[in-house]
Formats: sequence, structure tokens, C-alpha cells
Amino acid sequence: MSAVRVELPSGLSTVARLPRDVLVRVEGVVTLAAVLDALEAAHPVLRGMIRDAVTGQRRKFIRFFACQRDFSHHAVDEALPDVVARGEEVLLIVGAIAGG
Repeated sequence: MSAVRVELPSGLSTVARLPRDVLVRVEGVVTLAAVLDALEAAHPVLRGMIRDAVTGQRRKFIRFFACQRDFSHHAVDEALPDVVARGEEVLLIVGAIAGG
């Protein structure tokens, strides 16, 4: 079992009444899908906020970063870097800003 550090966007952590830094336990291979499944299981209030509750697709203005790389468009079943799986690096969930 891996302990993965996740950093939530401030707006999301405020709405969900969670700290910005959350630790989740992931069984097996640490993938984006596995981390999000564990995060939503531990904090059901997040269901539907990061990814669509029906389709499981990432919300349009949500991005995922780790190790200075954007994982937003990677396959959700692709293994995240080992340093993320070991909890040495954080998985950032970022709320993108749009406007003009």
C-alpha cells in the first residue's frame, strides 16, 4: 500500500472543508485513477468535483501535475512516478483559470 500526498486547489479544499494537503492510501499500482478513487472514497464530498461523477472524465478546468510534469492528458491508468507513489513528491490538483 502506498501513501500518496495530494494537494487540492484552495477553492476545492474550502468547499470540501478539507486541508489543502491530503494523504490517501492506494492499493496496487499508483495511477491517477487509483489516487482519485482513493481520494473520493476517503472524502465522498469530492465526488463529482474533480471528475464527472457519471463518466469519470476529468472536469474541464482541472489539471494534474507531479514532478514538474502535466499529467492532465495522460491515460488515467498510467503509473505515476515512483516518487509520487512513495509520497516524496506531491500530486497537485490545480483548478485552471479562464477568462478574457
